[in-house]
Amino acid sequence: MKVILFSLLLFAFANINFAQDKIFILMRHAEKDVSPTADKANPNLTEAGKKRAEKLLEVVKKYRPDEIFSTNFIRTRDTVTPSAINLYDKYRLQIQIYDHTELDELAKNLLASKSKTFVIVGHNTTTPMLANILAKEDKFNALDESEYDKIFIIKIKKKQITSEKIVY
Repeated sequence: MKVILFSLLLFAFANINFAQDKIFILMRHAEKDVSPTADKANPNLTEAGKKRAEKLLEVVKKYRPDEIFSTNFIRTRDTVTPSAINLYDKYRLQIQIYDHTELDELAKNLLASKSKTFVIVGHNTTTPMLANILAKEDKFNALDESEYDKIFIIKIKKKQITSEKIVY
């Protein structure tokens, strides 16, 4: 009986977190270096990519994110570093690393988190895939290799999910 009661309580508390209002701001990393001398597996951002990373700060500032997530690549971390450093005057947000091959696990953790607003940077295939998982619909397709200017915004409010793709 105690085990059943404990399980029911655990389920009830888990559902409380999942029912919270949340905003997910997802984007692909900024422009990466594809020159012949660039590291093919883990390239840096180009100058245009660095400018886009700075522009991203202006886009996400209005959402006042609680947490920032990035895959463990130079181009993704560098895309959100200006936001992590400059969003708040008194402190810096820690960039949390996630495994881009474990999107279901990431989504589960984000939904269970007590935080409300997240910035998540990934890749041209994984970002729309994660947006689809969070939106609970198959709405977004992989981005073209040359697309760096799209942001997916998933909002959960009163258990209703809305999603949109914007250009920045």
